[in-house]
Amino acid sequence: MMFKKNTPLYSYEILRESGENVMYINYLGATFVPSLTESAEVMARTMDNLKEESNVSRVVFVQQRNYSYDFSQVKLLLEISNLYDYVVNREKLLSVENLSKLGNSYNVAYAFLNHIIMNVLKQDPISAYRELRGKLFEERALLKQSSSDNSYILLLEKILSHFNSLELVKRLKSSFEAYPLRDRTIYSKVFRADIMPNFTFTRMVAHIPKDAEIVKQYTIARGYDASLVTIYRRPNKAKLVYHLSPPEYLLAEDHHMLLNLARNVLIEHRPTEEEFNDSERTRQVFFNVARDLLSDLASNKQIDLGYDGLMKLATILVRYTIGFGILEVLLQDESLQDIMVNAPVSLSSIFVRHNDYDECITNLIPSKEDADSWAAKFRMTSGRALDEANPILDTNLDLAEISARVAIIQQPLSAGGLAYTLRRHRTKPWTLPLFVKNKMIDSLGAGLLSFMIDGARTLLVAGTRSSGKTSLLSSLLLEIMPTHRIITIEDTLELPVSAMRKLEYDILSMKVRSALAGESTEVAAEEGIRASLRLGDSSLIVGEIRSSEAKALYEAMRVGALANVVAGTIHGGSPYAVFDRVVNDLQVPLTSFKATDLIVVANPIKSPDGLTSWRRVLQITEVRKHFEKDPLTEGGFVDLMKYDVRDDVLKPTKDLMNGDSEIMKEIASNVKGWAGDWDAVWDNVVLRQKIKERVVDYAEKVGKPELLEADFTVKSNNAFHQISSEVGKEIGLPTSERVFPEWDAWLTKEAKRVGV
Repeated sequence: MMFKKNTPLYSYEILRESGENVMYINYLGATFVPSLTESAEVMARTMDNLKEESNVSRVVFVQQRNYSYDFSQVKLLLEISNLYDYVVNREKLLSVENLSKLGNSYNVAYAFLNHIIMNVLKQDPISAYRELRGKLFEERALLKQSSSDNSYILLLEKILSHFNSLELVKRLKSSFEAYPLRDRTIYSKVFRADIMPNFTFTRMVAHIPKDAEIVKQYTIARGYDASLVTIYRRPNKAKLVYHLSPPEYLLAEDHHMLLNLARNVLIEHRPTEEEFNDSERTRQVFFNVARDLLSDLASNKQIDLGYDGLMKLATILVRYTIGFGILEVLLQDESLQDIMVNAPVSLSSIFVRHNDYDECITNLIPSKEDADSWAAKFRMTSGRALDEANPILDTNLDLAEISARVAIIQQPLSAGGLAYTLRRHRTKPWTLPLFVKNKMIDSLGAGLLSFMIDGARTLLVAGTRSSGKTSLLSSLLLEIMPTHRIITIEDTLELPVSAMRKLEYDILSMKVRSALAGESTEVAAEEGIRASLRLGDSSLIVGEIRSSEAKALYEAMRVGALANVVAGTIHGGSPYAVFDRVVNDLQVPLTSFKATDLIVVANPIKSPDGLTSWRRVLQITEVRKHFEKDPLTEGGFVDLMKYDVRDDVLKPTKDLMNGDSEIMKEIASNVKGWAGDWDAVWDNVVLRQKIKERVVDYAEKVGKPELLEADFTVKSNNAFHQISSEVGKEIGLPTSERVFPEWDAWLTKEAKRVGV
């Protein structure tokens, strides 16, 4: 929160946020940074406030940056406040009546105890304890030298017994010898504020997990917008910690002041729906305005920003006005697959799924304000409802080179309120060579799928959630020759349509109503599929088969099976699971299901310890047409390739090696020179295998990973087809013996131009 200009310094306000009471204390205008660790005055003032307001879960010092202390730290202060109340008001141990019983020790005891309890305790409770303990030792020594009354000693022991029950004393007692009396740095072992810039409500836990070891450290983004990521492993904890240090949390105080002033100006303008529909242009306009505004403010305040400083602040300002705040920073990390924000948002850290370290807990805790703001923007950009009547929203987030699928739920489906899951898409489209490199599929499997795509087969990519279905389907799109038109149909845009358009593909994207959404102006998926059949000769790609659109898709398969590729993704862990879902759950007639030529199953496999998983293609299965009721018992499913977990590789089956593939024979029957010649067909599959394998090996050899990306993959595929055509005209068939050397020469020559 931000206090008004006329709010008295050091005053506080209690706000109810996500089920907890938060005390905001105003330090705007103070000449120092408020800190429980560094300032006795701040600790004493906070203790006084807690005596008045004991039902507080979090304390926030408001300045150009907010400094937030969570309940685990506030609880330590509340215990001290309760101790003060117990000693002074309940037992009245410092009252004149009680101290008068000490006789000759009255004056000494009154002065010492009132100083310790009334003053030192609030400012420096550890020093108060240590001085009390020192006084006790001193009085015991004096007692041995005389036969005086021990009433003072008994009183000191009683007060110290209360101190010994304090959690703060228990946690720091072992460190006393390392810190001189009144050295406040001892408090840094227990008090550490989460830092929140005033322009965002997301808390960043700055402290490093106790006894943690660094597993990896790397930087995301570049230049002035770079953020540091550190992965920590904690003792006896399964999840690693993803510790993010974004630039907005590390700014100087005067830079925070400029951002707060500029934000107050910019938030007066609320972007319209039309502006959000052209988000890239809107962000650029806002960036230009933010840059000029910050430049003027810096000049007026006589603050030297420099070029990089100005660009950094303008970028941050846009991110936290019309953007999506900390979510955008996380999405800059190409190593992340998923970002999860659980409900209630302010009571749980953000979780992420990392490519190398699986699920991690982050040091970021969002707020209800941020969650509400994101929801409003996603409603506006998607044009879809999100309310009690429609508690589910599926949409996508596109930010320059960053793209993600967004799933949002709210009450009543989510009892704790808004919750988010963002599936980050790779910045560039996946390719089969990339999948060969990371072992999701081997080169022979990639060659076989490339052959099937060229053969205009109908196929389904199946798998569980997070199995890589959509990514694999995206890589197969690049195996379609750019001379063929493609129509994609999705309820949430995930396929790399924009990237393919830049690669000169003739591709049309259709966005349809989500199966999970309520009524909207969007067209239903089945209507979109039927409409696609009237839009000309095209390959049809359906992002995900979920509901009634399955029947329409199989109509398309039956109409276009011999002319164009028809493909989609579907949830299912095996070919039979796909059959069961399509026929029994989605009510597609059994005879229509036979229009499926190929089922590709992708699923994660896990390490023996259960802590690591890898995505793998487990089966490439053809669907035969002779079965009557059950393809499993009647031999309707024939595996062409199957994953061997021991060797971690996709291996060809005997059916494939012996040429017993009806689908491949059907493809061959329509190609001059291949009909009835299995060796020629297999030679072409192996040729494609060698090309995929060679690209991967060559990219590693010359240190050019760009050779595995979409741009070069499309060039390579085009070169392969052109060389095959020329060789075919010359000798009748494009044999691998002739095609591969020519293509390899092309690779060596063309690769030199990449990155130059």
